[in-house]
Amino acid sequence: MASETTSLVKNGKSDDEENLRRLKGYQWCVRWSDGVLLRKCRLASESGILRTRPTIFASIHRILSHTKLILNIATPHIHFCRWAFMVTFGGYFMSHFSRKCYSTVKQQLEKQAGYSPLILSEMDTVFMGTYAAGNIISGKLGDTFNPTTVLAIGLFGSGICLFLINVSLWYDFLGFSVTLGNFFIIAVYFLFGFFQSTGGPVGTAVMGNWFCDKKSVENRGLIFGLWTCHQYMGDITAAVCTAIVLGIGASYWWALFIPSVCNCSWAFLTMRLIADPADMGIITPEVRIRMEKLAAKRAEEGAHVVDEGPAPITYANALRIPMVAQYAFAFGFFKLTNYVLFFWLPYFLGKHFDPVTANLIASLYSVGMMPGGIIVGYVSDLFGGRRASVIGTFMGALFVFLFIFSRKSEELTAIPLLIMLGIMGILVGGPNNIITSAVAADLASHPSVRGNNKSLGTVTGLINGCGSVTASIGLLAVGPLQAAFGWGSVWLFLMGCTFMGTVLLGSKIKDELFPAPVGYAEVEANLAV
Repeated sequence: MASETTSLVKNGKSDDEENLRRLKGYQWCVRWSDGVLLRKCRLASESGILRTRPTIFASIHRILSHTKLILNIATPHIHFCRWAFMVTFGGYFMSHFSRKCYSTVKQQLEKQAGYSPLILSEMDTVFMGTYAAGNIISGKLGDTFNPTTVLAIGLFGSGICLFLINVSLWYDFLGFSVTLGNFFIIAVYFLFGFFQSTGGPVGTAVMGNWFCDKKSVENRGLIFGLWTCHQYMGDITAAVCTAIVLGIGASYWWALFIPSVCNCSWAFLTMRLIADPADMGIITPEVRIRMEKLAAKRAEEGAHVVDEGPAPITYANALRIPMVAQYAFAFGFFKLTNYVLFFWLPYFLGKHFDPVTANLIASLYSVGMMPGGIIVGYVSDLFGGRRASVIGTFMGALFVFLFIFSRKSEELTAIPLLIMLGIMGILVGGPNNIITSAVAADLASHPSVRGNNKSLGTVTGLINGCGSVTASIGLLAVGPLQAAFGWGSVWLFLMGCTFMGTVLLGSKIKDELFPAPVGYAEVEANLAV
């Protein structure tokens, strides 16, 4: 202790002057070390905290001195991280592959199988309802039971549901009885929505378990931004698969059978994934915290205490985590904006262009969404994890584009529309992708639940589920709005949604841009982590 204190004073300089000089000397470490920690240390030094407790600065000095070395060494569980990334990426890819394949053969289901447009519409409605509720339920199930088992059940269930739809097509249930055929396919799709909901919240939870070391946390936005590309790759693969099936003259039901087999096959692979690093004897920062809590409990209650793992977080406690409720409702407004553009753009453009041109222009919006998550994640990492500020900036830019649409959408030609919709895809897709992945992981890392890996699935499920419910309800307003007041009113409606979602994040944006002064207890807590 004495040597550490003495080392802070040289050549008669005061502690405060020497502390500030050394802090400036370690500015070069900012790109290797935790930027938040460095800023907090500077505040602590200027406020006199480090002057009164010099041992803190000595600890910071040691941390920063070895940061570059530490971060350049691959974590010992890097291969397991890559395996977890691949398996969960593939699982969510399969979900979208199977989900999109159904929509690509709707025309054949109507003209060849004989299902009415009303039944197909009811299938979509039933799916949206069970998918929204399933997100909330699946997240909790993933935190309560083995996450990989829940993921595998979701994939098996999705594959079996598609296979059952094929059975109804092969044996012509609709021809045998219209009531039986309609009831059967709607009932199957009702279950399909629940099985499809497991990929998002549970997959995110598994990713959060493995990518929790310091380097992964610093690059969490980029990692999850890349990971969320699974949905777009699945959608694209489904479209290509259906195009090949129909192009070679095969029966359209092959477009449903192929993803059915793929889902079941990937489920077997998913069952081999280890969801918790602790089960492999790997000590991640989260596992270390859990071990410290267990040791403290054994010291208090005795050595007989058995490690049963952290208890799953309840919905009420998840909503008590700061900003979870705000992000859940904000995501609903952002997802509603996405759904309106995704589902209604082809219809809107079809009123001004031929079908081929309209679909080509609309596709640019979907193409833009894929890099959106990567861009938002990477930029938010560059700014020290200030994701709400980056999301707010993107939403502000989107507000401007929607305003232009409200004024000029009926006059814009194909080229300006292509450019604008590509940019709007980035602006909408980025925040939507990051909120349900990196932001959810950030929220589940709150100090109140640190060391408890049974929270991320519930948090992600709440955000995604509440967002889906809000978006589903909001979609009901689009048809009446455009019929009564024209498309200008729809764009104004989306401007309102964008504004409301951003306002809900206002307090978080303020905290990120104008952080409160750091006290000694907070500095010490950060060092402990």
